[in-house]
Amino acid sequence: MFNKSLFFVFLLNFAIVLTCKSQTESDERPVEFEGIQYQSKDSLFYMNFRFRMQNRVGFSTVSADKFGINEWDARVRRLRLRGDGYILGEKLGYSVQLSFSKGDQDFENTGVANIVRDAVIFYNFSDNFYVAFGQNKLPGNRQRVNSSGQLQFAERSIVNAALTLDRDFGLKAYYSNKIGQTVYHLKGAVSTGEGRSVNTTDKGLAYTTRAEWLPFGNFTNGGDYSEGDLEREEKIKLSLAAGYSFNKSTTNTGGQLGRDLYSGVDMSTFIADAIVKYQGFAYAMEYISRKTDDPFTYDNTGDLSYAYEGEGINQQASYIFKNDIETAIRYSILNPSERLSLLEDRKEVIELGLTKYLRGHRVKAQLNISYNTIDGDYSLQNDRNFWGAVFQIELGI
Repeated sequence: MFNKSLFFVFLLNFAIVLTCKSQTESDERPVEFEGIQYQSKDSLFYMNFRFRMQNRVGFSTVSADKFGINEWDARVRRLRLRGDGYILGEKLGYSVQLSFSKGDQDFENTGVANIVRDAVIFYNFSDNFYVAFGQNKLPGNRQRVNSSGQLQFAERSIVNAALTLDRDFGLKAYYSNKIGQTVYHLKGAVSTGEGRSVNTTDKGLAYTTRAEWLPFGNFTNGGDYSEGDLEREEKIKLSLAAGYSFNKSTTNTGGQLGRDLYSGVDMSTFIADAIVKYQGFAYAMEYISRKTDDPFTYDNTGDLSYAYEGEGINQQASYIFKNDIETAIRYSILNPSERLSLLEDRKEVIELGLTKYLRGHRVKAQLNISYNTIDGDYSLQNDRNFWGAVFQIELGI
């Protein structure tokens, strides 16, 4: 039987708030955002619940001059549920994020459905200083720390895919302050180094640091971690950053990501990135370099599993028109180290993007077309080169 009282309580406790704070989604701390919100009568407990999904269809061609379809990509790329809030007052916060699509669970590398993306507790010592304990993103390259819901292309770059840091379990610390108009952020982490959702960890840990400098002050609504200038900054805004991570005896080919290695390797990653926005224009760049003590590992039968090392540069520029249509271009180059030159190709990708924002990054339609090249040969006659296209719709609250 329909219970009107219970229904009334549900509506009262979980009301969709339309007059919400316009704030960029962050994967480094809990945020108040548009969604289903609940707050206890004594104001000691607060939860903000959201979902988003990315549905896409795409393809890659057989080669650069043969436009037959080599592979289709039609799927739910991401389906996420996320809850942020605080318990016992605003000093003790939390963030939980779950993923439900197979391609979002790192299933191919681990053979396990890694549903849990974030499960982290925050303690705010002050407005400028807070710490996090649990599993969430390390303070790595900007594009990776950007939520996938804040991207202007359907996917991150090939540089990010090969060289990024990722989610890890550990202790993180974040400090921000000002010197006059200038803003700076200092971030650090000590983590397991083995990535998300592992059953056991070895003795080796990962140590990560990052510093950011914003000479012209903060971006509007945290826009330094959102691609494209949707806010149309009235004054030029710039963020410059550098970071370093050392992962001791990691057993994954990509540090926190990738397939298993047969033995642990020491891995160091250097990161430098920047973003600038002004009156609808945006430009972002990042450089990542990774080295290992020895990338090659073998099992008892001589089978090889190796860690990826090399360097890459990603650049992308965009302009958003007043009708909320954005055009963007991206160029990415990924170079394996000399030790891996016989096993990994040099890759370059030029990609064009067209996005229609219906409600900012929350609801948007994206069309991307890319030309993918191998070993620096852009010729259409190179049968290893190919074209790609993706159409994606993102919807969320």
